[in-house]
Parts: sequence; C-alpha cells; structure tokens
Amino acid sequence: MSFDKILADWQKNTFKPIYWLEGEEPYYIDHLMLYAEHHLLSDAEKEFNLTVMYGRDTDWAMLINACRRYPMFADKQVVLLKEAQQMKDIEKLETYIENPLISTILVVGYKEKKLDGRLKIARLLKQKHEVFTTRRLYDNELPVWVKQTAQNMGYTIQPKALVLLVDAIGNDLNRLYNEIEKLTLNLKSRKEITEDDVEEYVGISKEFNVFELQSAIAQKNMSKAIKIIQYFDANPKAGPLQLVLPAIHGFFCRVLMIHSDSGSKNPASIIGSNHPNAIADHTAAAKNYSPQKTQQILLLLHEYNLKSIGIHDAGSSGADLLKELASKIML
Repeated sequence: MSFDKILADWQKNTFKPIYWLEGEEPYYIDHLMLYAEHHLLSDAEKEFNLTVMYGRDTDWAMLINACRRYPMFADKQVVLLKEAQQMKDIEKLETYIENPLISTILVVGYKEKKLDGRLKIARLLKQKHEVFTTRRLYDNELPVWVKQTAQNMGYTIQPKALVLLVDAIGNDLNRLYNEIEKLTLNLKSRKEITEDDVEEYVGISKEFNVFELQSAIAQKNMSKAIKIIQYFDANPKAGPLQLVLPAIHGFFCRVLMIHSDSGSKNPASIIGSNHPNAIADHTAAAKNYSPQKTQQILLLLHEYNLKSIGIHDAGSSGADLLKELASKIML
C-alpha cells in the first residue's frame, strides 16, 4: 500500500486494525504518524482513546495490553508505536497480529530498516495487514518531489530556485518539506517561489553555493571556485565540507556516466535533470575532463573525504582542503 492510498483511506474514515510503516525514508513514516495522532480521532475522543508509545520505553506486553483495551465513548481507539525499531522482542507481537482487536487502530513506525522477511511476524503482517515500506529517493527524483510538494501547497517554484534548494539540502525530505513550508509562509500573497526567496528565507546564497562551485569546476574557472570556497570559509553553514564533497562526487559520477554513454543525444536522461544549467555544466565537464581524468577525480574525492575526517591529514581547514582539491581537479 502506498503513502497516498493510506492517507486517502484515512480521510474517508476507512481503517484497518494494523498499519506497519517501515523503511529508510523517515519523512513518509513521520507524516503518517503525525496525521494518525491528530486526525483519526476527534479532540473529544483523543482524551480517552489515543495512546502514544515509544519503542525504547515500551515492551511487547505493554503494547498488547494497550491494544486490547476497548474504546471509551467512541467506536475506536488509536495506539501509536513510534521508533518501534528500538523495541526489544518485537517479534512477540505475533499473537496480537494474528488476532487484533477490531476496535483498535495500531500504527507502528519502524524506521531505518525493514523487518526480516523470513520472520513469522513479517509474514503475518504482509498476509493480514497493511505494510508500507519506504525508500530513500534517488537524487534525480528530488526535483520532481519538491515541485509536487510545492504544488500540493498551492505554489509553484522557479527552476533555478528548485535546483538551488535541492542541491543545498540534498536527500533529506523532512528538511526539504520544512523549508518549502517556511518559504510559503513568507510569500504572503505571491504564489511563486523564486531563487531570491530561497536566498533570503532558507539562507542559501544564489551566487555562493555547492551548485555554483560545481559549475565553476566544470568550466575550469579557478578564480570563481576560490571565491566560492572563501565564502564557505567565512560562512560555514553555507557549504560544510561534509555536504560539499558528496555533492561534487555525485556530479562527477554523472559526468562519468555521460562518458560511458557517449552515443546518447539526451544527457538529461543520464543526469536526471532537464534544467538547462545542469545540462550545460555536466556537458562542459564532460568536454573539459576526459574519462580517465574523471576517474582520477573520483579517486581524489575519496582521498579528500578521508582527509576531511582526519585520515592522512594534519588538521587542515575545510577551506584549505577544498582549495587544494579544486586545484588538483583543474590541473
């Protein structure tokens, strides 16, 4: 069952006894748990019929006892188990899963991983109840997600603003959602998010960011790259090394893919973006860096990632490491 299907059923007051929400992407689990906590019961019903438990503080017997209680002054009760991956002996819930109380809606958030499919509890859940398994979105899926999320809120987002937001924040849907929400709250009567809005309200410079650093490196523009790195040095939150290095690594991985598929006339399909600037930067990098050089750059990035955590480095600053890396890339 999908996120949208579960939400649609709940909005129509159609419920199953157990919903098991698991997987790597916490955003969908968090939003379903939040909706269940605030919307499955009326305010009057919540006082007696809403139970919120946490895996670290709950054992299987406590949870089953809560689920087997009957609702008071209502036709259903809701039991939420958050951070279920921290619960010990969770497989002992099998007895309740085999025979749940029909008046209880149990929603379990099991983050970061999935149940072992060989376990009896996993088979029972799949056979009898609703299991929703999340996964991390791929980088090329993020722009579509951001655009759709903004549209669901009643807004549009300019292409450059979208790229700026995705490149700066990366694959963190909860943070992306929060930043989009913050942007919409600041637009007042306007309905379009611009790159100026992203710069002002999210705190991402449209001139000095990872996206522009990638562009400078792609075009072998050393002076521009150094200016951006100096800006990062003066504004650590704008370009932390732990975010910059993976972004550049991902960029050159896509450049290598372009080299590997040199017969393709559609680089957008390879890099996962139709944005003209993204296509131009990747195309420029493919021209300026041969396949062999691109492979050397990926090895360099691995080396500097190790240096960034203190391996084979005497304590250089992030800016010094980036300047050194940029010069070696552009040699």
